[in-house]
Amino acid sequence: MDFKDFLLSKQHIADKKIPYYLHWITQYHEFCNKHKANESESDSLKQYLHYLEKEHESWQVLQAQEAIRLYNYFKNIENLKEIQNNPSLSSSQSWQGIEEETVKALRLRHRSYQTEKSYIGWLRGFSSYLTYKKPDTVTQDDLKNFLTYLAIERKVSISTQKQAFNAILFLFRNVLDKEIKGLDDAIRSRISQRLPVVLARQEILKIFAHLEGIHRLMAGVIYGGGLRLQECLMLRVKDIDFERGCLTIRSGKGDKDRQTLLPERLKDKLQEHLDSIHAVYQKDRKNNIEGVWLPQALERKYPNASKEWGWFWVFPSYKLSVEPETKIIRRHHLYPSTIQKAFQNAVKKADITKNATIHTLRHSFATHLLENGYDIRTVQELLGHSNLQTTMIYTHIAQKNMLGVKSPMDFS
Repeated sequence: MDFKDFLLSKQHIADKKIPYYLHWITQYHEFCNKHKANESESDSLKQYLHYLEKEHESWQVLQAQEAIRLYNYFKNIENLKEIQNNPSLSSSQSWQGIEEETVKALRLRHRSYQTEKSYIGWLRGFSSYLTYKKPDTVTQDDLKNFLTYLAIERKVSISTQKQAFNAILFLFRNVLDKEIKGLDDAIRSRISQRLPVVLARQEILKIFAHLEGIHRLMAGVIYGGGLRLQECLMLRVKDIDFERGCLTIRSGKGDKDRQTLLPERLKDKLQEHLDSIHAVYQKDRKNNIEGVWLPQALERKYPNASKEWGWFWVFPSYKLSVEPETKIIRRHHLYPSTIQKAFQNAVKKADITKNATIHTLRHSFATHLLENGYDIRTVQELLGHSNLQTTMIYTHIAQKNMLGVKSPMDFS
């Protein structure tokens, strides 16, 4: 009954399926007692599922598998409650040391500062979930249960669960020196198919009418080339090719380089902008300010490159800032919230009811290209998608124009 209450409270499965889940658990216990399959949770589960496959359909086997995984997680929660009620010694100090070791390991491998913040955040969430357990006693089962906790209790998306897994996997392999063999028993987050928000061309024009100066230019670059916000912020002067009409995106998502479009109508405005920020660049050189940030390997190989005009940010911040990792004072690019806030205000002023963000411009870029007849492979390359299936989501939005489908209500 406790397990039934757990299923009802977490709402991870439909109420009408709960009796079936309870049936599988009862049958699983009977199987384990009869066949003495109590060597380990994973072994007994494999034996039971193999037994079911002989007389049941595949969907029933999968349902039984999920029921048992949920039940094992439920038992683990009860065990954790007992540990929390009877703590021995606090392990917060030892986890602090692990956090410092993780930061060192990340910087040794030249991971970005954003990755460092994300991984440390998940490390703290993982240690908080384990409460009083010390780092040297952590096992693969703890990671499995943590991933299940994210899916059941926190109801995170599949991408968030994967991000947490990557962070804790890094901890296991590079700090705790423990290998992960498999996590088949972990409950996966529900995969939800959601179409991206896309703006019509007229809606984009309305929004752009309420943007000014650098904010309008940045929005134009993002929409005109299908850039992610961070890719726009990370643009360097040398990444702009006015003659060929293209932008080079370096170390994009997945650490991939690619080329995308530089709209003709933005060339003059962008050149004027570069002329204006050249004065900022010269001021920094005159005041002996440290050069802009470069990836570690490049900074060692080309010590003076960070002070060259070609490496200067296309959208630099107007204030100097302290680099979090090195504490060096230098000029960074604009902070993301600068354009995000300006875009949100423009959406409101344009009376656009869609839940549009600056990233919506990238979705609109892809959809509008497909509607104009460009092939999916070309759009995939411009967006920098590794998997064509990721790009295919835009075909669902653009199908009306591509296939010429009309509503029966519009038939004459």
